[in-house]
Amino acid sequence: MELKRVVVTGMGTINPLGNNIQDYWENLKAGISGVGLITRFDTTNFKTKFACEVKNFNPQDHFDRKEARKLDLFAMYALVASEEAIKDSGLDLEAIDLDKAGVIFGSGIGGFGTIKQELMEFAQNPTVPRFNPFFIPKLIIDIAAGQISMKYGFRGPNYATVSACATSTNAIIDAYNYIRLGKANVFITGGSEAAINEPGIGGFNAMQAMSTNNEEYETASRPFDVSRDGFVMGEGAGTLILEEYEHAKKRGAKIYCEVVGGGLTADAYHLTAPHPDGIGAANVMRVALEDANIKPEEVDYINVHGTATPRGDIAETLAIKDVFGDHAYKLNISSTKSMTGHLLGAAGAVESIACIKAINYGIVPPTINLKELDPEIDSKLNLTIGSSQNREVNVALCNTFGFGGHNTCAVYKKLSE
Repeated sequence: MELKRVVVTGMGTINPLGNNIQDYWENLKAGISGVGLITRFDTTNFKTKFACEVKNFNPQDHFDRKEARKLDLFAMYALVASEEAIKDSGLDLEAIDLDKAGVIFGSGIGGFGTIKQELMEFAQNPTVPRFNPFFIPKLIIDIAAGQISMKYGFRGPNYATVSACATSTNAIIDAYNYIRLGKANVFITGGSEAAINEPGIGGFNAMQAMSTNNEEYETASRPFDVSRDGFVMGEGAGTLILEEYEHAKKRGAKIYCEVVGGGLTADAYHLTAPHPDGIGAANVMRVALEDANIKPEEVDYINVHGTATPRGDIAETLAIKDVFGDHAYKLNISSTKSMTGHLLGAAGAVESIACIKAINYGIVPPTINLKELDPEIDSKLNLTIGSSQNREVNVALCNTFGFGGHNTCAVYKKLSE
């Protein structure tokens, strides 16, 4: 069976660096930080008082009051990013086969804000079980995919992926596989997250996974730095429109790049910690490159998982050296989480957009806030420190790893006829 080619024809996002693709890219390549003090709730008694929030988002600008009542914030973000991506793609929804158009859209946690609100209200009056009739439809993770498919009439495969912080790359790889197997022509895919609330911040604090550097919160997201003390929470959504190549070419679509491979593996090691030698991370990059029929020396850029956790950053750099050998010192590496924070289930989609923009513009976005490299990390690696670097990028990898030992890697390539 001859596999179909898969291309990216549309992109959309809302995240801490911008509420659209253009603002996100301009701030990303300029090395702007999206961190600030948390505005959503009183952080007086919380260990962490800062996060990378989405700015200037008013639901009334996108949804009428009746519609907004049915949507958790994570689903709102998903719909906003997907609307931009659909417009960007130029798809004529009346001209395509909607039975072969699908949605695979994930979230690591889903309607966390809705769960918090409903349970807090119930706790105040536990003798009277009064719950919002939209409580369950607002919180379930698959509802974002469902809402998107209903909005655009896509009747093909429709579901959510959930693999913690690997979620949205997982969704993209699933959509890629459906198209190349000839099961669909078009997919809306990506991920969304909105977990900057009391249980989100408090829960990750309890795990000691998140930075508590309140004194230097502006630079607290510092992957690879010797003083890093955990990730900074982010939020938002990223959406890609994936399309079968001939389908896109026939309608004269603008094509950003080709998706040429994807890998999925497990560490099978620990609930939350990566294997210290980076075995799972190395395996997933190898699987993805083999799937893409790409040699390691052909890779120009890796947007790493790079969350600024003490063990995770070391393990990932060890994995890169294992997979790429001497070429590890010739490619660019950066963690854009140093600017956006960690978007959990939305990270892979938002970081895939960074990879695609790097391919389109020959600009690798930086790793910021890195002042003193951890001595356990090889100083010869090009971590793109401090500012963007100009470089022709023909092939880019996007790594995302999640609690539970989930590893994903997507491979993007400049389009060639």
